[in-house]
Amino acid sequence: MDRATFACSTAFFHDYSSSSQRAFCFPGGHVDFIEKVESFTYSDFFRDYLIPNHPCIFSAKFTEDWGSRRNWVTWDGKPNFDHLLQKFGEAVVPVANCDVKEYNSNPKEQLPFKEYIKYWKEYIRNGYRSSRGCLYLKDWHLSKAFPAQDVYTTPVYFSSDWLNEYWDAVAVDDYRFVYMGPKGSWTPFHADVFRSYSWSANICGRKKWLLYPAGQEEYLKDRHGNLPFDVTAPSLQDRSVYPRYNQSQPPVEIVQEAGEIVFIPSGWHHQVYNLEDTISINHNWVNGCNVALMWCFLQDELAAVQREINEWKDPVDDWNLQCQLIMKSCTGIDYKEFYNFLKVIAENRISVLENGLDDEASSKNTPKAAISTLGMLHAVFDLKRTVKVLTSLSANEDFKKLDLTSLSPSPEALLHHLKAAIDTALL
Repeated sequence: MDRATFACSTAFFHDYSSSSQRAFCFPGGHVDFIEKVESFTYSDFFRDYLIPNHPCIFSAKFTEDWGSRRNWVTWDGKPNFDHLLQKFGEAVVPVANCDVKEYNSNPKEQLPFKEYIKYWKEYIRNGYRSSRGCLYLKDWHLSKAFPAQDVYTTPVYFSSDWLNEYWDAVAVDDYRFVYMGPKGSWTPFHADVFRSYSWSANICGRKKWLLYPAGQEEYLKDRHGNLPFDVTAPSLQDRSVYPRYNQSQPPVEIVQEAGEIVFIPSGWHHQVYNLEDTISINHNWVNGCNVALMWCFLQDELAAVQREINEWKDPVDDWNLQCQLIMKSCTGIDYKEFYNFLKVIAENRISVLENGLDDEASSKNTPKAAISTLGMLHAVFDLKRTVKVLTSLSANEDFKKLDLTSLSPSPEALLHHLKAAIDTALL
C-alpha cells in the first residue's frame, strides 16, 4: 500500500463505495456483496468496512482455492463425512445442545469427533430429530490442533489480527474456530468476545444471520438489563418485560450461501441459524481499527463487577485485585494482560520499523509477514492506535491501583518507545 493510498484509507469515510452486485437492506444503509477478488483491495476493505464498522459479504470466489472447500464437501454440496472422519476421527470436540438453555447459552460437552459424526448421520436419517436434542459442534480449535492440515488461508483483509497474534505469542489459546452442525442448529443472541470483529466462511451449507447494529441491543434488554436468549421469541413483545423493544430497529437479515464469507463488525449483536447441514470457519479478531472498542468493553465489564461486589469493598484489602480476577474469569482477560497484549503488538511493529524484514520472516505465516504484506505505514497506524489506548490505560485509576511492578517495560517506558518509533518512521 503506497503512502497516498494509506493516508486515504485512514480517513473516516461516510460516502461508502459501492462494491456490490447483491445487497441486503437495513435502516440507514445496506450490506455490500463483494463479487470479484481482483477488483477489491485491502485499502477498499479498510476504508469502507473496518473504519466505519460496516458489515459486508464476500462471494464464494474468495474461498474457492481452500483445501476444505475441495475436500470437506461432496459433489452435491453436503459435508464429506468420510473424509472428515479419516482426517479428524480421533479428535475430541466441543458440542453444544441447541435444545437446552443454560443461563444465556447452550450447555456444552466434549465428545469424540467420530461419535459426533455418527450422531449427525443418525439425526439426518431420523428426519432431523433425536432424543439427544440438536447437537452443534462449536468453537473447535481445529487449526491449533491440526496445524499441518490444508484447510484454508486467511484472506488478506483479515490479516491484521492482533487477537490471534497475541495468543499465538503466549501459546495459550487462539480465536480460530470450526463449526459443524445439522440443519436447525443455531447460536443464541450475542456479541463476539471483547467486542471483536469476526469473519465466518461457509465451507458448505447455508446460514441465516440476524444482525443488530452496535447500540441497538440496548432496546432489546429486559427490565433487569439482561439481553434476550432468542430475539425471535414472542416474549419480547411483552412490554412489561421488554419495555423498549418497540423502539428497536428490525434486524439486518442475511442468508449466507456456501463458500461466502460474512464480515461482522465490532459490537454488532447477532443470532445465527444453519438452514442446511453446514460447516463454517470463523475467526474473532481485533486490530487498530477497533482496539479502542475492546478497551471500552473491558472498562464496562470491570464497572459491572465493581457494582456487583461493592458491598464487600471495605472489608476486603485486595478488593481491586479481586475485581480484576472476577473480570478475567468472565471475559478471559484483565487489565494487566490487556497491557501485555498491547505490548506484544507494539513490540512486533517496532521491531519491523527498526530492523526491517528479512526474507525468511516475510515468507512465513507470522506477524512480521502480515506487516510486510500490509506495509510499513500500516505498522505506523497500528502504533498510533496503540499509543491512544495505552495512554488511556495508563491514566486509568483502576489500572494505577494494581501492582504494576511486574510489568516490563513500565507503561511509561513503553509509551516513550512507541512515540519515538513513530517519530523516526515518519521522518
